[in-house]
Amino acid sequence: MRFKLENNQWQESVIGPRIGRPILSPDGNTLHLGNKYRERTADGWSEVKSLGPMFDREDWGIMRLSAAADGTYIFDDYKSNDVLRISEVKNGQRQAPRLLADHINSGKWTAHPFIAPDESYIIWDSEKEQGFGDTDLYISFRQPDGAWGSAINLGDSINTDGTEASGYVSPDGKYLFFNRKPVRDTDGTQPEGDIYWVDAKIIETLKPKQ
Repeated sequence: MRFKLENNQWQESVIGPRIGRPILSPDGNTLHLGNKYRERTADGWSEVKSLGPMFDREDWGIMRLSAAADGTYIFDDYKSNDVLRISEVKNGQRQAPRLLADHINSGKWTAHPFIAPDESYIIWDSEKEQGFGDTDLYISFRQPDGAWGSAINLGDSINTDGTEASGYVSPDGKYLFFNRKPVRDTDGTQPEGDIYWVDAKIIETLKPKQ
């Protein structure tokens, strides 16, 4: 689905059937759909295309793939114990995906990553022992040596005893959007959730002092 503000009215339209968890590239011209994608055209969007054998694998389960401005990909994999992988572009060549560090790939659930356009941070959701509830949102900042820093919980102003997931920062860098579902009922079922947003300035408050 797409919602576009036209003449102060939200206009709804259907882009196509759901494939993966859709997320736009920083320039807005590519709609990533897990291991597939669509490109913006003069008339709307292209047909669904494969990212190729490096990503379109039977043994990987990619739900969300997020791209930085230089083409770096970060994506999850529910078929391999819920891990995150990164694929960089060096000298114009796509690099084979590799696992992110253990302090990122820890916990019961690690999924739905978002990478900042300038690669300065990544946001994802995970269920860890020190968390507030089911899955919480975490952030890791890129270090001067290129490594990813510690996994920092976004705190109780974002995370609750329910489920927070699928964090995404708007292209202008102003707003952080995420999904939230209340805590599970006593019978184990989970109520429907909703989409929330906050000022993305919270990201700067979490950044470690150099």
